[in-house]
Amino acid sequence: MADDSSEIGQGTGRGVGLISLPDQARSPWWELSRRLLLALAILVGTVLIVYVDRHAYRDGNDPPYFGVNLVDSIYYTTVTLSTTGYGDIAPVAPHARLINAFVITPLRIAFLVLLIGTTLEVLASQGREIFRVARWRKRMAAHVVVIGYGTKGRAAVDTIVNNGLTRESIVVVDPGAEALQEAHADGLAVVTGDATRRDVLRRAGVAEADQVIITTNRDDSNVLATLTVRQLNPDVWIVAAVREQENVALMKQSGANSVITSSDAVGRLLGLSSLSPTLGSVMEDLLTYGEGLEVAERDLIVSEVGKQPQQLPDQVIAVVRDEKVYRYFDPVVTQLARGDRLIVVRPARELPWAPRPGTHDEELATED
Repeated sequence: MADDSSEIGQGTGRGVGLISLPDQARSPWWELSRRLLLALAILVGTVLIVYVDRHAYRDGNDPPYFGVNLVDSIYYTTVTLSTTGYGDIAPVAPHARLINAFVITPLRIAFLVLLIGTTLEVLASQGREIFRVARWRKRMAAHVVVIGYGTKGRAAVDTIVNNGLTRESIVVVDPGAEALQEAHADGLAVVTGDATRRDVLRRAGVAEADQVIITTNRDDSNVLATLTVRQLNPDVWIVAAVREQENVALMKQSGANSVITSSDAVGRLLGLSSLSPTLGSVMEDLLTYGEGLEVAERDLIVSEVGKQPQQLPDQVIAVVRDEKVYRYFDPVVTQLARGDRLIVVRPARELPWAPRPGTHDEELATED
């Protein structure tokens, strides 16, 4: 299980910026090795068949012409399975000819299919992988790049996927082998490498990304990754995690739009749970997707224009107006206006008695 111990910026040769897509059950070289072992088994099995029945064969180059030794059995097997067939050694007994017809001939066909099929399979697999990567690059735009696939990275991906984003629109950047396996198991594309390197971020399509989430466990690596991302894409929305509160300002100066202090947030939740177990459980409920209550952002609909935040079915806790966030009791948002967005607390699942506004084809109250 990958955790937050993956360290971006501490690459030791593993970070080569390779793109790796999921759903690859086995590598072509594993398949090649398996088929070569099967071909070797056919060779050995055929040699044993010929050698056990060696007195039913005739060697035209070795009087008295009847019987072959182990070397002759190996020689006969190789020229027979490869369809070379020099004809100097041949079965003469009727049963040996039947064995050649009904046993060795199918083995010969299987041997050739293995060799030819393996070659074509390896070439086809490599070609398919190149095609998949090229197709992925072509359609990858306005996607989300997640740097660091530890505990925080996985939780971030689960949250955005549960809220409607497809896994095909997410790219993970991480140098760790465990993170690669975890991301592939979750159906995500992975760029293996150090996220502080421009070439790695370019392969992840940061220049065309809509959002970048930075979740490594080192604040210095997060700052450097943020700077690099911002240079490659001045308009991308960057959400970054830091461990220490004192690094929040530095992270914002580096170009992060939103900064989450992981250690302080966990510490506050622990403190609340200690002072009031029920309050701690409610806060955890708000942060847990799919159960109980959830915090969400939604558009204002036409029927809600002009109302007070307290009059809406959802429990409004903040209003976003002109890119600024106002608390629900702020006099500026006493009346809701077109273009507002609402931060609400609502049931995690839509219930008959608590329908979610905006999910029943209502007209949205946009500024236009």
